[in-house]
Amino acid sequence: MAFNIFIYILAGLGAGVGTGLAGLSAAAVISPMLITFLGFPAYEAVGISLASDVLASAVSAYTYGKNKNLDIKNGLIMLCSVLVFTMVGSWAASLVPNSTMGGFSVVMTLLLGVKFIARPVMTPKGANADKSPRTKAVQSVLCGVLIGFICGFIGAGGGMMLLLILTGVLGYELKTAVGTSVFIMAFTALTGAVSHMAIGGLPDLFALAVCAAATLLGARVAALFANRADAKTLNRITGVVLTLLGGAMVLVKYF
Repeated sequence: MAFNIFIYILAGLGAGVGTGLAGLSAAAVISPMLITFLGFPAYEAVGISLASDVLASAVSAYTYGKNKNLDIKNGLIMLCSVLVFTMVGSWAASLVPNSTMGGFSVVMTLLLGVKFIARPVMTPKGANADKSPRTKAVQSVLCGVLIGFICGFIGAGGGMMLLLILTGVLGYELKTAVGTSVFIMAFTALTGAVSHMAIGGLPDLFALAVCAAATLLGARVAALFANRADAKTLNRITGVVLTLLGGAMVLVKYF
């Protein structure tokens, strides 16, 4: 039992730090750890991950918003298209054999981490302010469609894809990108958690409580640190966190 609690806390803290610092989905950390080390059924592990992600993403979004590093207007627009096209992607995945797609988000997490170390995002705050509201809205919808479809099709990668699109395509500086990402993830995680529990029933409530508490703590501390750090330091730490998490998941998945 002590070993189980240790894994719950370690998985939760790792997921929380990834969420608060880089907007990474808790499912990217908690699920593989519960499945690999404790033999949890995959469906139950994902349900616990999503439920843990709700409060962690919400408290992270609050922290980023309080520090004016959150674009709520365009985040809501993107959220709507993400939710709709996640369902479309899930439907498409049911028609196509996608056994090779499962490792996409794992490898991309590792590559994204290396990218932040090698080529940090140094976009100044407000760099995309010259774009018209209409342009921002259209871009948010289109990017939400892409992210939602990919997440629904491969079943993972939401936080990682959001961070990549927000920084690389929409031109957000890193803090605003992470803040907007966790804002969107709070709603997508809630939707996913409710769906999982409605279909598969309640998961192990003790495991859920410990994982959620540890994830919330890790996310709160990481978000507070991220909002106080300078851009260069934040890029490096985000890159190291993503690289370590991605490398660990590659080892777990393929070796």
